[in-house]
Amino acid sequence: MGISVLCIGFLQIDAYDPLDPNGNITIKWDIKNWTPDGYIASVTIVNYQKFRHIEAPGWRLGWAWAKKEVIWDVVGGQTTEQGDCSRFQGNIPHCCKKNPTVVDLMPGTPYNKQVANCCRGGVISAAIQDPATAISSFQLSVGQAGTSNKTVRLPENFTLLTPGPGYTCGPAKIVDPTKFPSQDKRRFTQALMTWNVTCTYSQFLAQNAPTCCVSLSAFYNQTIVGCPTCSCGCPKIAQPGSCVK
Repeated sequence: MGISVLCIGFLQIDAYDPLDPNGNITIKWDIKNWTPDGYIASVTIVNYQKFRHIEAPGWRLGWAWAKKEVIWDVVGGQTTEQGDCSRFQGNIPHCCKKNPTVVDLMPGTPYNKQVANCCRGGVISAAIQDPATAISSFQLSVGQAGTSNKTVRLPENFTLLTPGPGYTCGPAKIVDPTKFPSQDKRRFTQALMTWNVTCTYSQFLAQNAPTCCVSLSAFYNQTIVGCPTCSCGCPKIAQPGSCVK
């Protein structure tokens, strides 16, 4: 009797995809202009994963403001809720929530509400498979914020749903300002300030009992060889490699 059994388990890491350990989704926040009470920023979501697309109904990006910021306007996206803007009279912000959530606009959005790489319903391809559609962007006009590099405070507690759970986002980190080439690529301008947020996927956050075992038996064996309990109970195992049989 010949029996071949292959059981594979993975060690839990808070945000780790064993199929694509170096893949991530990067959120880049570029401040383009200062305004009297804040700034205008371009926010770009880039999917650097090899295999995992963001399918319909698309991404939902959330964060917490560090101060009392409001969103005066969004182009290429919209917040899911306006929040309580009762303290404002006359000009009402687009969103007054401390924890806003932004979603992409749908195809067919009027051109005056679009920016480059927006309006695909939040669907993003994996960069290695289709680089042209691996990016999604929107533009924010932020008020009651700082008006210089020294007074702006970075948003906190970023969350990314795509459309289910599984992603963990790190803290925002200031990086070198993004440089933007002119149309003839002979001149570069740059952002006034740039920060990045990296979000990584974890199979264990996405589902409680991931499928991580394959059992193969010879055709003349009447029983199926089961997988070790460890194969699908790896989140409780502490030693690297101890789940691989």
